[in-house]
Amino acid sequence: MTSVAQHERSVLVWGWAGSALESESGDLHVVAPFQGGALVALIDGLGHGPEAAAAARAAAPVLETCPGESVLILVQRCHEALRNTRGAVMNLASFRTVDSSLTWIGIGNIEGMLVHRNGSRGEAINARSGVVGFQLPTLHARTVSVAPGDTLIMATDGIRRGFTEGLAIAHSPQELAESILARFASSSDDAHVVVARCLEGRP
Repeated sequence: MTSVAQHERSVLVWGWAGSALESESGDLHVVAPFQGGALVALIDGLGHGPEAAAAARAAAPVLETCPGESVLILVQRCHEALRNTRGAVMNLASFRTVDSSLTWIGIGNIEGMLVHRNGSRGEAINARSGVVGFQLPTLHARTVSVAPGDTLIMATDGIRRGFTEGLAIAHSPQELAESILARFASSSDDAHVVVARCLEGRP
């Protein structure tokens, strides 16, 4: 089962693609705008199937309710919300226009990469081992500068490593997401990729 969609929200244009190993995917993304920015999150409930999907769904409303909060606070709130689930790993990335910045944090084995407009690879999200809802590491967020055309790509572990190699970065976020899924998706796990690009003139 494969699903694709594209949406535009204030400071970003974005797209996603995913495939589920069972009837429900344990992988889920959230893109939530707020005044002066937008939050992009990718969540992977542990394992696959309905219990993994329930864990991912438990985190989504926490992020959608207060997307403008610090990513550190959001992780802590998700941790509390997921205590009665099997837990999840996640990446959170907060784009803000006031200082043209991206602040991110990663817990567990979700990969993320910022690719500049010229195609050069910039910062990688350095995730720390842990499980949201079970055991958090010491939380540390990183902030970097972004410019119009910079593209953030995040993928769950159902997407094989090396997915940023050979990307035609001039393509739309939706085209990039579909291409990555088609080329790098595993047949043994849920797979999900979300691609978000800073719009011209923003941040």
